[in-house]
Amino acid sequence: MSTEVFRDAWGIPHLRADSAHELAFAQGRNAATDRAWQIEVERHRSQGTTASFLGPDAVDWDVFARRSRLDDTARRCFRALDADTAAWITRYVDGVNDGLARGALRAPEFAATGLVPGEWEPWTPLGIWLSTHILFAGFPAKLWRDEVARRLGDEAITLFATDGPGTSGSNGWLVTGERTATGSPLIAGDPHRFIEDPGVYQQIRLACPEFDVVGLAVPGIPGMAHFGHTSTVAWAITNAMADYQDLYREELRRGPGGAGVEALGPDGWRPATAHTETIEVAGGDPVETEVVETERGPVIIGGPGEAVTVSLRCPTRVYEDLGFAALPALRRARTVADVDRAFERWVEPVNVVQAADTGGGLLHRVAGRVPLRHRDNGLRVVPAWEAAYTWSGEHRPLPRAEVDGVAVMANQRGLAGPLGVEFAPPYRADRIGRLRDGSKAWTAGDMAAVHTDTYLASARPLLDLAAGIEGLARARGCGSGSWAGTGGWRPTAPTRRCTPPYGRKWCGGSLPTGSWPH
Repeated sequence: MSTEVFRDAWGIPHLRADSAHELAFAQGRNAATDRAWQIEVERHRSQGTTASFLGPDAVDWDVFARRSRLDDTARRCFRALDADTAAWITRYVDGVNDGLARGALRAPEFAATGLVPGEWEPWTPLGIWLSTHILFAGFPAKLWRDEVARRLGDEAITLFATDGPGTSGSNGWLVTGERTATGSPLIAGDPHRFIEDPGVYQQIRLACPEFDVVGLAVPGIPGMAHFGHTSTVAWAITNAMADYQDLYREELRRGPGGAGVEALGPDGWRPATAHTETIEVAGGDPVETEVVETERGPVIIGGPGEAVTVSLRCPTRVYEDLGFAALPALRRARTVADVDRAFERWVEPVNVVQAADTGGGLLHRVAGRVPLRHRDNGLRVVPAWEAAYTWSGEHRPLPRAEVDGVAVMANQRGLAGPLGVEFAPPYRADRIGRLRDGSKAWTAGDMAAVHTDTYLASARPLLDLAAGIEGLARARGCGSGSWAGTGGWRPTAPTRRCTPPYGRKWCGGSLPTGSWPH
């Protein structure tokens, strides 16, 4: 078997091997040599062991990772995989283990923290995927809404919806051949992720006799899950903003003689599993945390005898499936139908998928697993002991739509509307739609005009406030001038001191740090 690694002028790795499994090994080794520190941190995050080298600041995450049972869920999901997918992932992990020592020598963070590269297990990529996406479904927002309801009443929950103008997200669009210069469809993905160094994606090419695919891989994960194209088909995703994780308020008690833990459910008191884990802390004392799991799911807040106890229920743990069987199917895709079949196996996170092929095939659909349950489950923490809040199946089939000219996905309430509670505001999708309507002859190069568009509707309230500040300054006699963004108020007339009620700060000029122009 032979493997070839070529880097183009931009440093992007192109990997070629004689078989799919040898290519997986090469991809894993490349991830380890290029991104050793990044993927090792992610491995420790999935295991809840980051405090062992990052110190006390990392304890909170480690407690959450242990309590939510990320690593154990990854093990279960790996055991449930078909043999071919499991073998493919294992070869990727073999490649990571082969390249980590060399990669660590190129990453000064290892020496700075004293971290020694560890040994990856076959399920480690699944654990990294879980830890990367565990917060994507927005269950923390349910804790927020529950607090809003407790303090302000249920009617106040909708006042804090994220559909307002202050939020943003990812973009994607599909333009059919009727609106392009070549007569072939164009597809674009524009993922908005948290700023990280290095980023969550790695551009890469993977080729073997079976397939040849180019796109964005997630270091630590084999294949290309979110964005990719073969010679005849391309696909891209955005977060569907679906609600598929639930929080339950639990009542827990110790068993007779203090042995074991019991949880109150719809059928009365039932045994829960419980054990204690120790978190090692660099520069601090070890921290012990009790890991409890009820029939709803792992307890992430509180515990026996505590006033507030909350468990988390996720499809990945309930069904022991992360959807990783979709990954090898995607790399082999030749048509939109192939992509569609691959995403039928998708689980986490729930995404809106778009795809197009050279034969004219188009796809615009939601992919993932979303449980059927009471509407209140999507809004807040619900009582575990009430049967009304149990899951009663899944949403099937998931929404899909025909593509007519242009299809836009920007986390807005639309295709996935029946599956979620809060979505991104529609202005980004509207803006992309208007830009797309500006031409009937789009080319791939023209797409840069959309990717680099600077219109930001969410800035309007801030601009209005800035204009108000300027007007107030004029009215108070603080001189004429203009608002200069972060530069503050710039006077064009002589500056004088403000009189009460504004105190004795200087108006105009350079304001002291932390002060606000009057």
